[in-house]
Amino acid sequence: MNGPAFGQSQRMVTEASQSYSFSRRTVALGAAQAVFGLALAGRMGWLAIVENEQYTLKSESNRVNTTLVPPRRGWIIDRNGAPIANNRTDFRVDIIPDRLEDKDRVLALLRDILKLPPEEMDRIVADLKRAAGFQPVQVAENLDWERFAAVSVRIPELPGVAPTRGFSRSYPAGAAVAHLTGYVGAASAEQFKETRDPLMVTPGFKLGKDGLEKTLEPMLRGVAGQKRVEVTARGKLVAELATKPDEPGKNARLTIDIGLQDYAARRLGTQSGSVVVMGCLTGEMLAMVSMPAYDPNSFSDGISHLEWKMLSDNDHVPLMNKVLQGLYPPGSTVKPMNGLALLHAGVSAGDRVFCSGALRVGSGVFHCHKKRGHGSLDLKNAIMQSCDIYFYEMVRRLGYDNVAPVARSLGLGQKFELPFASQRFGTVPDSAWKQRKYKTAWTVADSLNASIGQGYVLANPLQLAVMAARLASGRALQPSILADHVSSAPMLPIQPDHLTTIHEAMWGVVNGGGTGGAAKMLVPGVALAGKTGTAQVRRITMSERAGGVLQNGALPFKLRDHALFQGFAPHDKPRYAIAVVLEHGGHTVRNLDTPAIARDIMTYLFDKERALASLAEAEPTWGGDIKTRMAAETAAYRAAANAPPLAVGAQTEFDATAPTDAPAVRAATAADTAAAEALANTAAPGNTVAEDGTTESDPR
Repeated sequence: MNGPAFGQSQRMVTEASQSYSFSRRTVALGAAQAVFGLALAGRMGWLAIVENEQYTLKSESNRVNTTLVPPRRGWIIDRNGAPIANNRTDFRVDIIPDRLEDKDRVLALLRDILKLPPEEMDRIVADLKRAAGFQPVQVAENLDWERFAAVSVRIPELPGVAPTRGFSRSYPAGAAVAHLTGYVGAASAEQFKETRDPLMVTPGFKLGKDGLEKTLEPMLRGVAGQKRVEVTARGKLVAELATKPDEPGKNARLTIDIGLQDYAARRLGTQSGSVVVMGCLTGEMLAMVSMPAYDPNSFSDGISHLEWKMLSDNDHVPLMNKVLQGLYPPGSTVKPMNGLALLHAGVSAGDRVFCSGALRVGSGVFHCHKKRGHGSLDLKNAIMQSCDIYFYEMVRRLGYDNVAPVARSLGLGQKFELPFASQRFGTVPDSAWKQRKYKTAWTVADSLNASIGQGYVLANPLQLAVMAARLASGRALQPSILADHVSSAPMLPIQPDHLTTIHEAMWGVVNGGGTGGAAKMLVPGVALAGKTGTAQVRRITMSERAGGVLQNGALPFKLRDHALFQGFAPHDKPRYAIAVVLEHGGHTVRNLDTPAIARDIMTYLFDKERALASLAEAEPTWGGDIKTRMAAETAAYRAAANAPPLAVGAQTEFDATAPTDAPAVRAATAADTAAAEALANTAAPGNTVAEDGTTESDPR
């Protein structure tokens, strides 16, 4: 009999045990299936509910292309609502370099479709080589509808090509407003990397690069729109879908009168200079002109390498905003202000000084511009005749430390809160200032130099206009250029009779036989009160004076005197103040001198037709209007440069900085500052500007 071995037990398998084992496995499998099912359902729920938007967008993006639409910039308008910077409809074509495929084929197609000339093709190729991968390169702008549509329908064949229907910035007055508005341009690589804003690399989008366009960027930009189109898998357009419109930027209203601005720019003619016109009641700036200038339309469209080089090489520095960045010795324009300081310090208006043509102080001899002297003069006649000896003697007695506070109260050396990034503020010196800066004591020669607006005294044209407006009104006017930032001004601590004396003297400068007779207005019932000025930029040696001082016309441009004028009108009820500064103007051309320029600009405010008629007569003798002269200068520059290869000359200048921060401007301001400092620091007896005497002359 066979059976189990010793110590072993036989496991009995019954039907009940088999049924139990099967049920347990079934339950485990069912549980596993349930867990898997729940996980699957949970994942499906997650995808369907939580991540629904993400995957819907991804699915939608395969079917629909969404592109940003650059917002329309707000306009910059003048005080009367006339456009200074506006927008024009623009059909343009750009290339995005990092999306470009088969460059030669695409460029060949664009050449044929748009009928581009060889020089434009050369320019596009050059720009593509130098542009950042995401930076749009302009192919063509201002296209007619037919050529724009021809490119649009062939987009599937043109990878990297971006036709854009939008708006371009336009500056109707061109160069006349360049340093006022600045300009717009494509975002730089640095700006995109800093913000990573996709709008920055959207074809057609431009942002403010200089001037008001830059400082008012948040206000002017607006909000981008979105354009949606349905496409096939190959990118072929199926239909245009609903778009989200852009939100235009806000308009900026200025205090500027664009008619006056344009007139003042034209009236400067071929001079290198600036004009500021202010309201004497509110401080509103009616004109702010710096010439020569650049065309902001060229910069906004993409300035060429040739034009940038031409502007950079020009010794008249058209890239500089001379109103705010130019610093000049104010010359004799400060004599009314100095006279006010004398009166405030207790000098009587009737006190007289005898001018023999020279004044000995210590071992130095200080000269007047009138070699034979003016004879005995009181304050009024000293201002009218611009007598140097009177102010030498009076300021010597008083000390310039008593003049400097009055100069500051009238605006010299002040910083004004204006929406411009670049301002230079000049210097109102005194003994404490010199001790801080040079660690040396103030001298009598320093006082005499400052008394005629030379030496360490430096001002920009805006400060001179503020000085004129405060002298006219007796108020602490603050210059304003935004119409919603005009504020009232308190009265200055000036005695009314002192102000009357200065007004009478300034009236006499122009209308009573003084040095500014050429500024006399011909408008019935309106008289201009003012003060001429001449500021030396070089030393005149005593040997040259003995043998005959070289006239400005015989000197190189950079060695000629600056010519200046400040004033207001009408003299009895001042409404407008003006400052005109001509860099190295030298009083060489009568109808392009400061008195005549100031006269005509002020005439425009009272008799526009008379002023325009005067300009129409003179402008042809200067080579035509601004646009005509600029075109002639460009042609002459190209010819003098032996016409550089067009591919080089016409290519877009990607390295151009904002004009007010351009290397040429930095170099010019540094050189002018160094020259002024060197001239001021030659204060040893026998070697000062005051000892030369001013080169003031009667330009009547």
